[in-house]
Amino acid sequence: MTLQAIVISSLCKSFGTRRKRNTAVFNLSLAIASGEVFGFLGPNGAGKSTTIKLLLNFLKADSGSLCVLGKFVGRDEFRHLIGYLSEFPFFYDHLTARETLRLSGMLSGMASQAINQRIDLMLERMNLAEAADRRVGGFSKGMKQRLGMANALIHDPQILIFDEPMSGLDPVGRHQIKRLISELKKQGKTIFFSSHILSDIEALCDRIGIINKGVLLYCGEIGSFIESGENLEERFVTIVEEANHAAGLA
Repeated sequence: MTLQAIVISSLCKSFGTRRKRNTAVFNLSLAIASGEVFGFLGPNGAGKSTTIKLLLNFLKADSGSLCVLGKFVGRDEFRHLIGYLSEFPFFYDHLTARETLRLSGMLSGMASQAINQRIDLMLERMNLAEAADRRVGGFSKGMKQRLGMANALIHDPQILIFDEPMSGLDPVGRHQIKRLISELKKQGKTIFFSSHILSDIEALCDRIGIINKGVLLYCGEIGSFIESGENLEERFVTIVEEANHAAGLA
């Protein structure tokens, strides 16, 4: 039986006052297998980032449960098992790239020797070796995104969660991240990521989940989702428009 790396069960989350609540995620259930690359899709405001924040315990769910490698989010310690890249990575501008990665390694409980080895490896892998001792405040958006990826990988986690990992990258940077995700898959890592770039999803993912207005519309293999003569983008737009029409939103 394949180990489930991530299990989300009947997850609900809303925001607002008692008189007016806006539902961000409603009754969401997903299971991502160990070693799987899973693409999480949806239009703006669909609930993707909220789901990721719930999974990382940045937000508290109204109901439901989330489990990472058998550890329950909000009850068990699990974050050392995960590497996370946000859509807009935040760094201390006065630190250098090397210092940033060293801090992350220390917070992850790594030994000093292992940290130094991983820093050099990650800086080289993300084409940041020449900028290793520059302050991060002077980095471009693309450089910060690549540093964010190095930051997520510094402690060699088993599960990687990326929120729009291609954001702000030029075609060369996108190609680099796509190649890295393929390499991580070969290493047996589990990768859960959201993206608006559907061609990347189609090229990289074993399965996809599509969420709209907090509700899961589809979960399964891409080949089973796309109808004859359509590509992923066309089918994605169709299913979202159908859901909005059924809800009286279109």
